[in-house]
Amino acid sequence: MPTHHAVQMQSPGGSLELTEVETKPPGRDEVRLTVTACGVCGTDRAFANGGFPNMTWPLTLGHEIAGTIAELGDEVEGFAVGDRVAVGWFGGNCNRCDPCRRGIFIHCANMKVPSWQYPGGYAQSVTVPANALARVPAELSHVEAAPMGCAGVTTYNALRHTKALPGDRVAILGVGGLGHLGVQFSRAMGFETIAIARGAGKEADARKLGAHHYIDSTSGDVARALQDLGGATVVLGTAGNSAAMADTVGGLAPRGELITIGVTTDPLPISPVQLITPGVSIVGHPSGTAKDVEDTMHFAVLSGVRAWIEELPLAQAAEGYAAMEQGRAHYRTVLTM
Repeated sequence: MPTHHAVQMQSPGGSLELTEVETKPPGRDEVRLTVTACGVCGTDRAFANGGFPNMTWPLTLGHEIAGTIAELGDEVEGFAVGDRVAVGWFGGNCNRCDPCRRGIFIHCANMKVPSWQYPGGYAQSVTVPANALARVPAELSHVEAAPMGCAGVTTYNALRHTKALPGDRVAILGVGGLGHLGVQFSRAMGFETIAIARGAGKEADARKLGAHHYIDSTSGDVARALQDLGGATVVLGTAGNSAAMADTVGGLAPRGELITIGVTTDPLPISPVQLITPGVSIVGHPSGTAKDVEDTMHFAVLSGVRAWIEELPLAQAAEGYAAMEQGRAHYRTVLTM
């Protein structure tokens, strides 16, 4: 069996090491990709620390993958060798469980995630289910496409399913790997865009990304600041901070929505009375299917939205991961092969 280079972690909390691994041929309904780019996502940290059930080691991280199809398995239709594709958090669905039979594939009971149910994209090659593939538009490079499979689709897909209409006020909580895309998508969708972050240091970037307003969460009451602007129809909570999310609820307009996409296990410190009187709602939003990833990339082409990226070669994956883990990273780090 041929081999390829991959960056692996031998055990939870271990080091990332470049190694040679066997190249798995595609089975039925699978394809093998030549990986050209893979984003480094904050959720990689949870995987690296063994934070998900039924993980196997050694672990190859990476669920923001872009590349070209190198080999087709049996019964794969609609794709060809050489096609440019991306694979994100949504790494395939079973088409058999009740959610799949209802057509809600993102809630597949057996959904696969790259690096969890099969080796991820910190590698030169990866074999994936064909129903995980999103076609990459010609206008996007592989480096630009990779973050759209998780950070991009999560923010875009969340915003396009809210109650907000063009001209409504939408606040993006957090200006980081997710939030810097959320601000851009919000502006491109025609929303009056409010960026919320800790300190004044992110204001210049937030305005460059398209924010009409900036709220420094350390300088006063965030809810009052939102109400002073007229109240937000939607707050998109990209920062994985429960207290910060809860602090925005009082700033929602009547029947407004807090959409939570920043991952944290901490409880939200919110009382029912905060929700009842204004009739506001709190919604959890998962990322999106392969088709949603295609929609995200199409909208990025139409609108000019792009992740702000620092590129690193695969051999420097440990450096890129450490920068993300320690909060030193650029908005998105993408490994290139």
